[in-house]
Formats: sequence, C-alpha cells, structure tokens
Amino acid sequence: MITVRNQKVKLNLPNDISVFMKREDRIHPFVSGNKYRKLKYNLEKAQSQGYKTLLTFGGAYSNHIAATAVAAQQQGFRAIGVIRGEELHNLIDENPTLRFAQSCGMKFKFISREAYRVKNAPAFVNDLRSEFGDFFLIPEGGTNTLAVRGCEEILTSGDAMFDYICCPVGTGGTISGLINCSKLGQQVLGFPALKGDFLREEIRKFANNDRWKLITDYHFGGYAKINEDLVRFLNDFKRQTQIPLDPVYTGKMMYGILDLVKKGYFKEGTQILAIHTGGLQGIAGMNERLKKKNIPLIEL
Repeated sequence: MITVRNQKVKLNLPNDISVFMKREDRIHPFVSGNKYRKLKYNLEKAQSQGYKTLLTFGGAYSNHIAATAVAAQQQGFRAIGVIRGEELHNLIDENPTLRFAQSCGMKFKFISREAYRVKNAPAFVNDLRSEFGDFFLIPEGGTNTLAVRGCEEILTSGDAMFDYICCPVGTGGTISGLINCSKLGQQVLGFPALKGDFLREEIRKFANNDRWKLITDYHFGGYAKINEDLVRFLNDFKRQTQIPLDPVYTGKMMYGILDLVKKGYFKEGTQILAIHTGGLQGIAGMNERLKKKNIPLIEL
C-alpha cells in the first residue's frame, strides 16, 4: 500500500489561507508522482495479457519516458520509446532523460515531428508492430482509462477537508482522476502546462462531474517554456519550504496558486491541497537548456 503524506507549505499567506502539498513525488525515486499512478493499472493489464514489450511515446525530456523505462526494467518488460525529433538520435549522451532511460534498457525509435503528429494513426501503429513485434501500447503521457483509474487513488478520505484540489495538467489524465474522486463541495483547479483549449475536451472524455476549472494563465508561454521569473520562484520556494518543484508542471502550478492568493481569488479561511506530480528528473535537462540561454539555474 502506498502512503503519501500531506505537507503543509509554511508560507505567510493572507486571509488565513492554508496550502498543503500531497507529496506524490515521494512514491518512488524514479517512477514518481502521477507517472506511478498512470502506469499502475496499465502494467497490470500488460502482465495479465501476457505482453513482453511496452511501447510508448514522448519528447526529449519526458517524465513519462523515464518512468516507463524504469517500471519496465523492474517488472521484466522490454521497453520501446518512440521519441519526437530525429536529430536526437546522435544526442542521447547529451540528454539526461534519454541517457537515463537507455541505461534502464529502453530502446528508442526517433521520428520526425511531422511523423510524430500522426503517431496514433492505425497505419503508423501497424508499422511499429511490423518493426518491433507485438507490444502493449501506452499513450503519450500515459493517459487512458487505466491511467485515470490509477489517478483516482490519489485522494484519500483525509483529503475531504480541503476546499480546493489543485494539480498541473499535461494530457488531462491526472486531473480527470482527481475530479472523479473529489468530494461534493470541493473544486478541482487544473493548471495547464500547454497553451490552447483542447484540454477541456480531453478531460470531459474521462471526468464524471463538472466540479473543475482550468486556470490557463500560468503556462509561461507553453509546454517546457520557462523564464528567469519562474526560475527565481522555484529557487525561492525551495529555500523557504525545502520542497523541490519541477519547472514544467508543479512549479507553474504553485506559482499560479500563490499568485491567485495574492489577487484575492480564494476567500478567507480557504484550505488548498496542491498535488506534487513529481517530474524532478527533468530539472537536469532544463538546466542544460538554461545554460545555453545564460539564465540562472534551478537549484537541485
């Protein structure tokens, strides 16, 4: 049984507002946070159906790719990662995420960004089966009905005290699970890491109630985009709370929550539970990019 404790974020907040963080990042050193939740029932199904190989998709710094590589190694699966960007073929040693996944035994297929856009087309998947043999397919980011089922286990009976449940949003699986297991009187706030409104339709495919809202003002320009203001926030937050945040998901969510507190979005006495979805492995890769832009680094 997984035990995850809520940690109070010790910050001086106005109007008697309290923020707690559910430290899902502590579930597992490598398969942490929502990646553990999303993979749990997918791997159970793959095992029960006798599959020997997992195949999934991701970008150069994908938390999902890293987590799948570890989980596959630990449970005896062969792992294939279809990676966006042909140019990365010769850059594995320079990329912390891909280097780590490879060290766990994952094999890669690098494809163009154009090909990646049609990765879910039946013809493309059939070509992959011709190349690699039969496999259990896990979608990009891990989101499917089995992933949502796993994310429905994030909240416990002890979390009924909170007025708001907040989480980062990538592919929509985690927030869908939280929506489904939230209680009457609670609202789930999602903070997308990507621009665009398409996520609402994705979430509606899995969510069983309408007690949720997307806060779309804190993506910092889009997926994996970051600036000095966010880096400064991440470093200040860690110094004050001893809680590390990743720059793509949880960091942007926490920036958004605290900015909304300052702007009076939450009424007096509100209790907020923020979900730490892990992703800390991505800090090393982000710091490599920040070095090239001569931007201060995220403290590890």
